[in-house]
Amino acid sequence: MPQPKYLTSIDKIAQLPETEREQLKRITEKFVFRVNDYYLDLIDWDDPNDPIRKLVIPNSDELGEYGRWDASDEDTNYVVPGCQHKYGTTALLIVSEVCGAYCRYCFRKRLFRNDVKESVTDIEPGLAYISEHPEINNVLLTGGDSLILGTPRIRAILERLRAIEHVKIIRLGSKIPVFNPMRIYEDEELLRAIAEFSTPEKRIYVMAHINHPREITPQAVKGFEALHRAGAIVVNQTPVLRGINDDPKVLAELLDRLSWAGVTPYYFFVNRPVAGNKAFVLPLREVYEIVEQAKALTSGLGKRVRLSMSHTSGKIEILAINEGKAYLKYHQSRDGRYGTFMALDCPDDASWFDDLPGSEQYWTKPAKKTDAVASVNAMPDMPAGRKAAREATTA
Repeated sequence: MPQPKYLTSIDKIAQLPETEREQLKRITEKFVFRVNDYYLDLIDWDDPNDPIRKLVIPNSDELGEYGRWDASDEDTNYVVPGCQHKYGTTALLIVSEVCGAYCRYCFRKRLFRNDVKESVTDIEPGLAYISEHPEINNVLLTGGDSLILGTPRIRAILERLRAIEHVKIIRLGSKIPVFNPMRIYEDEELLRAIAEFSTPEKRIYVMAHINHPREITPQAVKGFEALHRAGAIVVNQTPVLRGINDDPKVLAELLDRLSWAGVTPYYFFVNRPVAGNKAFVLPLREVYEIVEQAKALTSGLGKRVRLSMSHTSGKIEILAINEGKAYLKYHQSRDGRYGTFMALDCPDDASWFDDLPGSEQYWTKPAKKTDAVASVNAMPDMPAGRKAAREATTA
């Protein structure tokens, strides 16, 4: 199957009425727009509420006043340019600010802008930092999308990381397995690189971003199988999103189809309160109920998924919400609170940890470590999209 054609102008989406294209232009002038014809073919254009459409086609709420640019204060986790170290054993290398798909709900939506630069072409400082910290045993390549990088670049990064003895796991964060699966199963050099650097003792994990069961096409399954044969382990994480997968039957189908394809259901996330994301936000109580109803419809393999909030202070697992109370614990913690149990009042309209009365006793806002994202949360408006992000490939 040929590689899909990428579109970076809303004017090129012929399935949209001209009046709607004109209305959406003002959004794409502020937030980058990028999609491909393979993914567009998954959309039912006769349904204005089609979930795949909502994932990639801009919506008017993106320009509304809501949330912060960096809702999890990632700017405080940078140790050197392009490298975050929030949790003891894990480091993040921000290797790309370009995505295959600019999903409208993205928690790093600030990267859609041209005045914020978090990825670096020179990853030497990050590699040096990781090399000097033996407690780091796994590294996530993220952005953006790590698999949007050219194969020679991916190979070079994998090779450098594998030269660091204490790095046991390399993770590739990506939407590409369902947005452009042909990029995976038709790229023999990529698969050879994964096979070379994913060994029985030191695995490569692909952290897929699959939001809806309709994204799991025959091509996507073929891509999963190619990754499996190459020795990679594929897992999935998705936020629970209003209008996209906020239906127990849809989430249950997603859990089932992931399990059938050998993809581990890893996390369901609460959507972060990010600027421009209001259309996708659900109350915590509703998210919890949807997830539990979905889990009731699937097997134990599907039930492995955890419902979590990626908060400034750590990953907070939602254990239960019942009779106005939220029962939580720290699954990951920036400040060493692993396993700390919390029982807090949960107002019906609460949609984030900070909305729960008493939550402030469990964390303090960290100080900035770097100017990598300095003042991003204070920025009042969004400039025009980055030209480089509109290109079809990254070398």
